[in-house]
Amino acid sequence: MTNRYKSNELILYIEALFVAAGMDLDKSAIVAPLLVEADLMGHTTHGIAQAPAYLSGLENGLMKGTGDPLVVADKGATITWDGRRISGVWLTAKAIDLAVKRAKKYGTATIAIRRSGHIACLAAFLPRATERGCMIELASSDPSIASVAPYGGTEPAFTPNPIAVGIPTSGNPILIDISASITTNGLTGRLFSEGKKLPGDWVQDKFGQPSNDPTVLFTDPPGTILPIGGKEYGHKGFGLALMIEALTQGLSGLGRADPPEGWGAAVYLKVTDPDAFGGAEEFIRQTSWLAESCRRNPPADGVESVRLPGDNAFANRAEALENGLELYPGLLNGLKEFSDKFNISEPKPI
Repeated sequence: MTNRYKSNELILYIEALFVAAGMDLDKSAIVAPLLVEADLMGHTTHGIAQAPAYLSGLENGLMKGTGDPLVVADKGATITWDGRRISGVWLTAKAIDLAVKRAKKYGTATIAIRRSGHIACLAAFLPRATERGCMIELASSDPSIASVAPYGGTEPAFTPNPIAVGIPTSGNPILIDISASITTNGLTGRLFSEGKKLPGDWVQDKFGQPSNDPTVLFTDPPGTILPIGGKEYGHKGFGLALMIEALTQGLSGLGRADPPEGWGAAVYLKVTDPDAFGGAEEFIRQTSWLAESCRRNPPADGVESVRLPGDNAFANRAEALENGLELYPGLLNGLKEFSDKFNISEPKPI
């Protein structure tokens, strides 16, 4: 028996669980494929791994599976939503679709969302815009949670604050998915539960001493994740975190200056139609040249070849679709209690 599964069967399984837990069918039909898409791309901490927390959220009210966002403001090219704790994956997907439509009219469209549910893997959303010829910027934070210290500090002030950018080219798009911190809550939590160490000194203890041991994050008081650049150059990640907090929380009008409301997200996205600027053809000519120039760059010793952000994701996806998606060990265990509760059978490995 292998640990590989057909992706379409995983989607149907997770979709059925969400519907059984009270999510609208149309929402689950968007959320489930995007979670599986994250695993197809190789982002194993922010795809199917999030489903148990989402199902729990539907049960305890921290996440809603029904309804629509409240429109706070709509100026045509700029929109603000109150997500009302609805599934952040669904909200973000719908916001991108709307932003693409508006960008085709106005050139650019920006949407800020407050009170969104958690939005999972940012990279999985990017093709919704790039496949329609648009460039997209997407960022997220959670004003109710803090695990990353500001540069030079020792107490948590931010979330890891991911930011992603999708750039169309003549081939596969460039899919940038990074965060303002060296690592994520998902990875440190997984390694902590498995009793493993981080690859480097990506965290610090409560006294500010760098460490590769995720257990320092689970002390009282806790240590913190370090910003990009670590102890030496962390001002870079610190600056990026501040920008993301302003875009996601400042523009949406709800953030850390307000009382915490529970696990969720503040979201910022901007879609740009190159045709409204120097022209779509010229945009693709430039981005394609840049991409190929990087790939042709002579590799350093020990490096097989230069790859662009997204290259591995597309390779992983193609291999998984052909041979079955190999799941991270134990990934489906977190869904067993829900399978039993709702009498929904798990998919069988290939």
